[in-house]
Amino acid sequence: MSISPGLLSFLSDLKVNNSREWFAANKALFELEKGKFDKLIEALILSYGEFENMMGVERKHCSYRIYRDVRFSKNKDPYKTWFSASFSEGGRRSGLMDYYLHIEPGGKSFLGGGMYNPTPDQMAKYRQEVDYNGFALRKIVESPQFVSTFGKAEGEMLQKVPKGFDPSPEDAPYLRRKQLFYWKHYTDKEIQSPDFISQLMKDSKVMKPFLDFLNATFFDKEPF
Repeated sequence: MSISPGLLSFLSDLKVNNSREWFAANKALFELEKGKFDKLIEALILSYGEFENMMGVERKHCSYRIYRDVRFSKNKDPYKTWFSASFSEGGRRSGLMDYYLHIEPGGKSFLGGGMYNPTPDQMAKYRQEVDYNGFALRKIVESPQFVSTFGKAEGEMLQKVPKGFDPSPEDAPYLRRKQLFYWKHYTDKEIQSPDFISQLMKDSKVMKPFLDFLNATFFDKEPF
């Protein structure tokens, strides 16, 4: 199973014609492509269930709406120009760090995961864990397989290590983190390949130890 060419075409057209009038005229096409994406989500829930606890998780617990909340945004386009879903125990509202799948034409599709918008409490727990056990995190995200799959960390950083910490040089960059997430981009050709789910699962298994580290730090959650 893979992403349909029709979905990418719809999203490309939507980007050029992001209006309620155009969307209403093409609602049937949206429903068709959304239905295909929903089936992909259902297949991915089963695949993630092989190495994550997905008991009771349904498609509605993973998928995101295409409608944008424009109340507090300068961008008043009414629709997102991508399809997306996230996968974790309990679904996307569980609060757990999850596997985020983003599908957007032009090579902008990606698998991502990590601390994108951590709470102050989560940041405090994260920095304490790095201070005590930074080697465990570095062993994961600096391993050759992880680096070759996801590359360097993304996200904002402080200029200096926060007060109260006296880290090793190796741990200092991680203590300066305000965000810490990773992603892997896919070409349009790759997401339309029959092997896409297999590749996505391969990459997700590389991501898993990192998410397990964060979830254990934030929620005392043992890996599945």
